[in-house]
Amino acid sequence: MTDSGDNISTGSSPARAIAQIAADWIQRRQFWDWNEKNQAELNVWLNENPLNLVTFLRLEAAWSRTERLIALNRPLSEAPGINQVKRNNSFPVRAAAALIVCGLGAGALYYLQAPKQNVYVTPLGAHETISLADGSQIELNTDSALRTRVDGNRRLAFLDRGEAFFKIKHDAAHPFVVIAGDHRVTDIGTKFMVREQGARVEVAVLEGSARIESSNAQSATLKAGDVAIASARSLVVTKKPEQDIANAVAWQRGMLVFSQTPLANVATELNRYNTKKLVIADVEAAKAKIGGTFPTSGIDEVTAAARVLFGLHVEDRGDEVVISR
Repeated sequence: MTDSGDNISTGSSPARAIAQIAADWIQRRQFWDWNEKNQAELNVWLNENPLNLVTFLRLEAAWSRTERLIALNRPLSEAPGINQVKRNNSFPVRAAAALIVCGLGAGALYYLQAPKQNVYVTPLGAHETISLADGSQIELNTDSALRTRVDGNRRLAFLDRGEAFFKIKHDAAHPFVVIAGDHRVTDIGTKFMVREQGARVEVAVLEGSARIESSNAQSATLKAGDVAIASARSLVVTKKPEQDIANAVAWQRGMLVFSQTPLANVATELNRYNTKKLVIADVEAAKAKIGGTFPTSGIDEVTAAARVLFGLHVEDRGDEVVISR
């Protein structure tokens, strides 16, 4: 999920209805005398359907940006006080109408009491370990972006791009939720990896279990050893050997493990970590299969193996290394 993903399509009636309900909840939260009972009712609605939560959070972000723009473009002398805003019930209606024109949904109001958002970004080839106040840990892989919103009521993480390993301290009353694209992963006391690749999301569970839900209404409970591949139209779950799952997160120790992997796929994986790129110049070379453990910076090691094992030609062009027959 990226910032551009905050646009909400309202072409279908169910999506439009959910957007309208989400906007109503946000309006009530901001302009009513909000209490614990209201919050409990909202939590129930958010947990009914992953699309409810995704829509609510996207409208929240959309209103945040719109509110800032309004403030920046309005003379200070015209800015209403908080009491004036609360009395003027037409204000949220006009704001919602503006968001409709912008294609952002059926209307939204900013959720003022939203928990603080922390943003983490790793550059190419780096990774970072994030320790949360609740004792959970997140390890962010190369070229990845993650946002967290954690407070006493909810624990959320948004994987906007890349890959992250989650070691979550389980709390049944406040489940930890990861949103990647249009997919939602909820921990059930677990260690799991999430990789966001545009419209495709991969989830691998190393320990415990996790629940994955998609906006297309498909869902599955994953146990240790399960790998789920989710897209806009499908959700496929396969069982993998324990070692395969461990190999998938070898990047935590700076390594990549390949098992009879086509050279084209090896190059794609290595290029995630390096500014110097590995280019496979022809179809036959791309099909050559390599196995072994290599450092994430191991372009030289892989090209040496390709030369020795398959007699492939290797040409170093400075910013890229080209392999061919």
